Amino acid sequence: MFQADSLPVRVYETQDEMARDAANLAHEYLTQVLANQGTAACILATGNSQIQFLEHLIALGSIDWSRVTLFHMDEYLGIEPTHKASFRRYMREKVEARVRPLQFHYIEGDVLLPMEECKRYARLLSAQPIDLCCLGVGENGHLAFNDPSVADFQDAYKVKIVKLDAACRQQQVNEGHFPDLEAVPPYAITLTIPMLCSARKMLCVAPERRKAQAVKDLLTGPINTACPASVLRGQSNATLFLDADSAALL
Repeated sequence: MFQADSLPVRVYETQDEMARDAANLAHEYLTQVLANQGTAACILATGNSQIQFLEHLIALGSIDWSRVTLFHMDEYLGIEPTHKASFRRYMREKVEARVRPLQFHYIEGDVLLPMEECKRYARLLSAQPIDLCCLGVGENGHLAFNDPSVADFQDAYKVKIVKLDAACRQQQVNEGHFPDLEAVPPYAITLTIPMLCSARKMLCVAPERRKAQAVKDLLTGPINTACPASVLRGQSNATLFLDADSAALL
């Protein structure tokens, strides 16, 4: 363990050890929140890097998910909820169907009026404090779909439409979600960085060798939107979880 500015960092030998410990901390925190205030609200991330973490968190049991309201971070613009790359499908299959939360609010990426959808989702997020935000880091350093070209640490919006950069779209192809770059939607709806950072607690799970350069930039480079995840170094409410692969360049 070490500290990078205000950010505690934990490094583990394997991805499984990392995912287990992050899940244990999330479980303890949610249990405490439910005991103290009766309900909880949580934002979850999608992506291959989150699968083990979510598996371990759900397997721990004993959380009364019927008192937890869940949100997710982003969705491709124009994509149907049945598409294999849809983040709504990911969350329905990997989380909602297994834990039965009080509510799971989804970003409807295929609506006719996406600007109105941004406003609707922002209202839902504003209806209660967000207790926990579980997130990852993109290969280009993005948080949610806040790529370097569109990230804003003082964003006036909670939810917005963004154009995805080439590195972000290529990552989706490399992870097997789309057959080629042309198939990746060019735009998405995303929660903004101030919205993510407004959570009372943030747990950032960032394993794998392909994230090593982004992790190095996050922890050792300047705090600016060239690496959007660098904003975490100013968040005392956040903890960063790495495995040996993602920490390889430190």
